[in-house]
Amino acid sequence: GFTVSCIRINMTLGQGCNSMPVPTDIPMCTASETAQYSLTFTGKWTQAAFPKQYPVYRPPAQWSNLIGVTHSSDYHMWQRNEFASNGVRDFAEKGEAWTLMKEVEAAGERIQSVYGILSAPAVVGGTGQMNTQFEVFARHSYLSFIVRIVPSPDWFVGVDSIDLCDGDRWKDNVSLELFPYDAGTDSGFTFSSPNFETIPQDKVTQITASFPSHPANSFYYPRLKHLPPIAKVTLTRVKKTNQIISLPAEPTQSNQLPTGNEIEDKLINTPLDCEVSVWSPWGLCKGKCGESGVRHRTRYVLMHPANNGAACPLLEEERKCFPDNCL
Repeated sequence: GFTVSCIRINMTLGQGCNSMPVPTDIPMCTASETAQYSLTFTGKWTQAAFPKQYPVYRPPAQWSNLIGVTHSSDYHMWQRNEFASNGVRDFAEKGEAWTLMKEVEAAGERIQSVYGILSAPAVVGGTGQMNTQFEVFARHSYLSFIVRIVPSPDWFVGVDSIDLCDGDRWKDNVSLELFPYDAGTDSGFTFSSPNFETIPQDKVTQITASFPSHPANSFYYPRLKHLPPIAKVTLTRVKKTNQIISLPAEPTQSNQLPTGNEIEDKLINTPLDCEVSVWSPWGLCKGKCGESGVRHRTRYVLMHPANNGAACPLLEEERKCFPDNCL
């Protein structure tokens, strides 16, 4: 840590400089030159890993474009257990970035905390990749970003303030698994829920296999301890080029070959147990007068099993009875 010596020039401030706590836990970045990174976002939202209510059409599972910011430690685009800004709300609910951009610009002007804005194009499909490049330097060594989960009420994945600096050097490689977050602004339970504004607004929370603990929730898997990661991001330091962005114009053979990760992803199979409705009332007793008859009740499948989940129980039951409407 570090401390700042303090001379009280103006006694009318009362506390003098004690009122300005000096952060001693934030290590100072002393890397001398700027660093360039390539960012690769990979969707892992497969029907095998997330079989429940997996969106297949109108719209199928996919990712919005990525909006990111390089910044100093005093800026946050979004934070877990804090309220989402209007910009984050608009982006998480509708994929609209205009308000978020205005907020980023305002923070840049007000506290000089924002260095650059980056974006990457949307991914059509639950799996797939997007790439972009960005630059950081000592005073602005943090990256934050957000990607909306489409379709969803207000769900997103992202990173809040990952520091790419390590003392006097830059990290070569950072890889993070990403899990879904709820922006706290829409109370829909499922991917395709209609708009249902959360009043008053909730804080940003991580969605887990057991939270929200409502069986209707699209990510509710009571058999799982943890959800599998729904996406991942890799940040790799790249050698400086004069051209900031040097991406291959056409997809090359190399970036279409399956990597070790894709093979390992194919092994993720989340079991989904069958769910059935409650029983209907017992039907009328059918049979001849004076002899025993039968009555039936039925139930129906709410959720078909997947990936070796528990099979469905019997959907029909009968019971002996004596017709009571005999003449």
